[in-house]
Amino acid sequence: MKKTPCEIIVWTVLPCIRKKLAENLLNKGLSQKEIAEKIGVSNAAISQYISDKRGGNVQLDDEIVNEIEKSANAILNGEDAVKEICRICKIIKEKMDIMEEIC
Repeated sequence: MKKTPCEIIVWTVLPCIRKKLAENLLNKGLSQKEIAEKIGVSNAAISQYISDKRGGNVQLDDEIVNEIEKSANAILNGEDAVKEICRICKIIKEKMDIMEEIC
C-alpha cells in the first residue's frame, strides 16, 4: 500500500528538519533543553537528533539547509518554531514534488 504524502513528510522529512534546526540552534549557543522547548519536542529527541540517531535518513540540498539556517535565526529572534517548520516543509514539498512521485 502506498503511503500518503503526509505520512512521508511526518516519517522522513520532519525529523530531518528538526535535526538540522537542533544542530543550528546548538551551534548558536542554546542548550538541548532550550532547543527542545523552542521546537516542541522532548530533550531526549534533541539528544537523538544531535547524536545522529534520528533524522539523518534524507539528504537536504543546500537551498533547504540555508532556509533552515534562516529559520534557526528567526526562532532565536522570537518567531514561532511551528511556523518556521511549516515554511520549510512547504518549500521541500514544492521542490521535491512529492505528490507526483507517489500518486
